[in-house]
Amino acid sequence: MPHTQSDPYLPQPARILRVIGENSQIKTFVLAFTDPAVNASFRYQPGQFLMVSVPHCGEAPISISSAQQATPGEIHLSVRRAGKLTSAMHLLAEGAIIALRGPYGRFFPMSDLCGKNLLFVGGGIGLAPLRAVIQSCLADRGRFGAITILYGSRTPSDIAFRADLACWEQEAGVQCLLTVDTPEPGWSGAVGVVPKLLDQVALDPAASKALVCGPPLMIKFTLAALSAKGFADQDIITTLERHMKCGVGLCRHCHLDNKLVCVDGPVFTKAELNTLHVMELA
Repeated sequence: MPHTQSDPYLPQPARILRVIGENSQIKTFVLAFTDPAVNASFRYQPGQFLMVSVPHCGEAPISISSAQQATPGEIHLSVRRAGKLTSAMHLLAEGAIIALRGPYGRFFPMSDLCGKNLLFVGGGIGLAPLRAVIQSCLADRGRFGAITILYGSRTPSDIAFRADLACWEQEAGVQCLLTVDTPEPGWSGAVGVVPKLLDQVALDPAASKALVCGPPLMIKFTLAALSAKGFADQDIITTLERHMKCGVGLCRHCHLDNKLVCVDGPVFTKAELNTLHVMELA
């Protein structure tokens, strides 16, 4: 949480600097805290989330979709319109004020990724937390091996983060492959579920780490496909969505067996998930 903030329940006001339309349902909000001292001292890691609140619309956890070293002084939140709070956010424009508290949660083990080839598998809004890791890796490119990004959407119109994907494709040692469930006129790319893209890339599981995020069913089949390709369970890393209330492990609303997603996650390895009864992936 911000270094100047002593109360973990005390939200800090943040101003919307820019709004980026990713597709018809997803917008990325670029934010900065209104207090310069808070903004300067704020630190976060890829995979962490913030509790976001809009007056009269409640509060919800939203993953940070940027990397600190890639966007200094800014926080990116990519938000899919789904409920009361996210719908209210989609009505906001540059200059509007919302409230943030955090960051919370266990982040991606960046030090464990160093020296490894990295495979990112995302579906829909699930590319948002992976985007934070990808930005972090590209900001310190020499510490990581080849990067492969597989991204699936329902239709070509639903593809989000187009500008990012176009930039990433231009990076040395980065490969991006896209697929859609249902093609539209003019689409000449792959059609099918995102795990099928695994057959199109050269993989060395012993030298690689796989990071996965997307809808629960997509995660389930992707984890199984990665295991079938020879990835060890400890080398497959994913994130879980869970309805969180406090973000600090007190309300226990996000319990998962003996774990709390807001504290023990949301990042878990497949090896860790194997010890839990994860209903989302059943």
